[in-house]
Amino acid sequence: MKNLEDIKRLRVVVDMVNGFIREGALADKDIEKIIPGIVDWIEKETKGEDEALALVKDVHEADAAEFKAFPPHCIKGTRESELVDELKPYEKDALVYEKNSTSVMFAPGFIDDIKAMTNLKEVELTGCCTDICILNAAIPLVNYFNQNNREVAVNVRTDLVDTFNAPGHSRDEWTAMSLKLMKQAGVNLRREY
Repeated sequence: MKNLEDIKRLRVVVDMVNGFIREGALADKDIEKIIPGIVDWIEKETKGEDEALALVKDVHEADAAEFKAFPPHCIKGTRESELVDELKPYEKDALVYEKNSTSVMFAPGFIDDIKAMTNLKEVELTGCCTDICILNAAIPLVNYFNQNNREVAVNVRTDLVDTFNAPGHSRDEWTAMSLKLMKQAGVNLRREY
């Protein structure tokens, strides 16, 4: 594992777990389409000495408070809370955070590690869901860095994020709205693939 203070670029994959993609109450198989691009991005963007990969997993206890707003999902110890198979090989060398809310900011160890990354210049986010967990990571990160007078770019790879389609939740509409909100808050929107 790299020394946190040496990290200048942090690449973050949010919630690419089975429970949002392959099985369970909140799964949408269409999100699978971004997996090959994320794997390619990891291979190209996390190999430098000053780069690190973080994998964020949604992991809940059976009585999670979040289940008042969302159906039970990604319960600890189930396949739903595991990374999709394509990303599992990267887990052993990555920073891994398990979150019990829609924001990685409150996952145990995450903000402590961000604080320890004293040379950090860039955070780039990929994964799902654009309008929930990506939004709740990107904007709070911008606010955190602004509050602490740290010049760290927060980027979202628009080609490597996705959200779900459901009655009353149009993928295209919610994606467009959330990207607009992030841009307005100071998040850099990038598309490379």
